[in-house]
Amino acid sequence: MTDTRPFRILGLQQIAIGGLDKARLRHLWVDLLGVPVTGNFRSERENVDEDICTLGQGAHAVEVDLMQPLDPDKKPAVHATPLNHVGLWVDDLPAAVQWLEAQGLRFAPGGIRKGAAGHDICFVHPKGNDQFPFGGEGVLIELVQAPPDVVSALQAAR
Repeated sequence: MTDTRPFRILGLQQIAIGGLDKARLRHLWVDLLGVPVTGNFRSERENVDEDICTLGQGAHAVEVDLMQPLDPDKKPAVHATPLNHVGLWVDDLPAAVQWLEAQGLRFAPGGIRKGAAGHDICFVHPKGNDQFPFGGEGVLIELVQAPPDVVSALQAAR
């Protein structure tokens, strides 16, 4: 079978872990496990206060995002599932979204936009619906536009 996708998934970009109390997550991941905090992100629109930690370096760096909601009664509920989402590097995000949507994949509202780490992102909805029958099978998946140096390094590693 010939691969007709106009994009490639290059690797794991991040895991995002949510809870009501980010301090407890930070104690585990930073204080106990020693994963360094490399950034922070706060967004009313996304209802999130997040610490960005990083494992590895360069193209092989993987974010571990520790998130708590700004308001636990509002959506999105970043704490509703402890493993909030998985992020995947993609070499051509617009082409991926266009092709995947044409295949019936449902995307979450918001479209392509800047994410916490400054990369263009969009989310695959965890569930399909009548219009778009396929989703993340219960998992929120973030597609992340890989910068050119990451694309080159990850393609070279294959």
